[in-house]
Amino acid sequence: MKLATIGYEKCAFADFLARLQAAGIRRVIDVRDLPLSRRAGFSKRQLQAGLAEAGIDYVHLRALGTPPEGREANRRRRWELFWRIVEERLDTPEADLALQQAADLATERTSALLCYEADACICHRKRVAEILTARHGFEVTHLAVHDAPG
Repeated sequence: MKLATIGYEKCAFADFLARLQAAGIRRVIDVRDLPLSRRAGFSKRQLQAGLAEAGIDYVHLRALGTPPEGREANRRRRWELFWRIVEERLDTPEADLALQQAADLATERTSALLCYEADACICHRKRVAEILTARHGFEVTHLAVHDAPG
């Protein structure tokens, strides 16, 4: 079973969508705590509509998102604190239920975990993918998106 992760930092929606399609993604599992963005096309309703036009399902699993204090630790590059907050969040009963839901969804259709950071190594989606891999045997690919030149 395959599972991808993807971040939309510094990319245009069209490039993001093209990358998903090239990878054969049929469902996006949004693991942001708050699915809002200043980037055009990446807030929940716009994202869901844009993906639907392309035949890609969208599911938001808030319980897998990083809470505000974790996002702040990430912005400040306070990695030890960030990862501790991520672990605490993912160790809740709500997150455990959402992890099972994510596994079920990803088993049904080729899926990508979505968050903001381009680099999965500094994003909690990497940890979500690691947990899903350990529990369900997914093979994970971290997709990269780059703006088109011009």
